[in-house]
Amino acid sequence: MTFSPQSRVWIYQSNRQFTEKETQEIQQKLDAFTAQWTAHGHQLKAKAEIRYGFFIVLIVDQESASTTGCSIDSSVRILKEIENKYGVDLFDRFNMAYKLGEQVYVNTKEDFETLVSIKKIGPQTIVFNNLVQSLAELEEKWEVPLENSWHKSIFAEQLSA
Repeated sequence: MTFSPQSRVWIYQSNRQFTEKETQEIQQKLDAFTAQWTAHGHQLKAKAEIRYGFFIVLIVDQESASTTGCSIDSSVRILKEIENKYGVDLFDRFNMAYKLGEQVYVNTKEDFETLVSIKKIGPQTIVFNNLVQSLAELEEKWEVPLENSWHKSIFAEQLSA
């Protein structure tokens, strides 16, 4: 399936990395969900991906049918089921994800702030902007240096110290 660059995107970040077995099980669950995901009886052109073992990315091409409150609620329900089954938190927006080399890490805001303060994380560290809303933004603005992200304003004091 090909998706428009304007396709709507939602990113849910886990507080811990999924195991390989969990990734396979969760992907199967997400594939079954997106295959039957509808909005007001119209099939949504949708897919789900697990990236880096931490991120669940839902993509909906709204050119054929747009999401509705009810269809979004159904996606949240499936994510809550995943949370409960696997003992993860997918909705804590205060967890910060970043890359050191090719390895992805997720820390609490406080731990992330400490890492910035002690210079383990700097302006060039890649962070994940889970606020992106389109497929084009996902491809261009999801993984960005800290100095080019919204994170910079929150941790400006630690970065300049």
